Amino acid sequence: MGLNIDNRKIGDNCQPFIIAEMSGNHNLSLERALEIVEAAAKSGAHAIKLQTYTADTLTLDVNGGDFFINDENSLWKGKNLHELYKQSYTPWEWHKPIMQRAKELGMICFSSPFDESAVDFLEELNVPAYKIASFENNYLQLISKVASTGKTVIISTGMATISEINDAVTVARDSGCKDLILLKCTSTYPATPENSNVLTIPHMRELFGCEVGISDHTMGVGASIAAVSHGATVIEKHFTLSRSDGGVDSVFSLEPHELELLVVETDRAWRSLGRVVYGSTNSEEKSKFFRRSLYISSDVVSGDILTENNLRIVRPGMGLEPKYYDMCIGRKVNRDLKKGTALSWEFFA
Repeated sequence: MGLNIDNRKIGDNCQPFIIAEMSGNHNLSLERALEIVEAAAKSGAHAIKLQTYTADTLTLDVNGGDFFINDENSLWKGKNLHELYKQSYTPWEWHKPIMQRAKELGMICFSSPFDESAVDFLEELNVPAYKIASFENNYLQLISKVASTGKTVIISTGMATISEINDAVTVARDSGCKDLILLKCTSTYPATPENSNVLTIPHMRELFGCEVGISDHTMGVGASIAAVSHGATVIEKHFTLSRSDGGVDSVFSLEPHELELLVVETDRAWRSLGRVVYGSTNSEEKSKFFRRSLYISSDVVSGDILTENNLRIVRPGMGLEPKYYDMCIGRKVNRDLKKGTALSWEFFA
């Protein structure tokens, strides 16, 4: 498999592709949004992702009832949906300056559209890819619209059954998507490691025949590193300048030093995968010196018999292997040997 977004390669043979999700952590300040872009670039992220919607394109302006969040465990308890999305949306006129700043800093910038009008808008900005959020992965009309652009499509799979993922993948491919990435996602905020189930990643990759990554809502970087060890080639994490500054998604967002750690450690995890290898690697050859082997432990003369008193299994590893110890005990040597001589087959009569 393997693909690329804006000339950035993604796949098994590449460093994991790290996406910093800005979401609403700009706190409705363009200046802060640009600072987030700059901090993400400095931390080593490969892409910054936006969300393109307005409160009116996402929900109805209705107070109470189904539109009120009363889940005791929700970060957004006590808000109406319309109120929440007015607080967290990224003004559309900000997209162009944010994307320009990202490009200046060598980062890819793309977005999650939440309705068809957002796709039309993002096409005017010539975004290189589209992300479908987990809450939209059953919005097949949107997936079809995005796929018809021919751009890379990334779909988060939070809450989706295999059948629902198959529906989304089928619609995307039937609508023209050639480059597809699925992200294993747990749609709780924050998510727990126990609910991350990264073992799904290789199964999903085999089942749908595409690149697979993780949209990670856990705290820290451990789940993302585990995901890479199971084949994730894309990592998405929410990002903020400081969780103490607040913001709709700040509680489960990484700060700059943590994002830098994510970039470094997922790269190390990927590099550590390697291939199936037994025995010593080239870099280990010199370390063989520190293995045990057979050495003369007391001076002997020609004709002496080797015993436990004059032959030991010690470091370094320059003599015969320890497995030959019992075979050598009781045999005569054919020459004088000083203490500290590495045993060799040529020493026997």
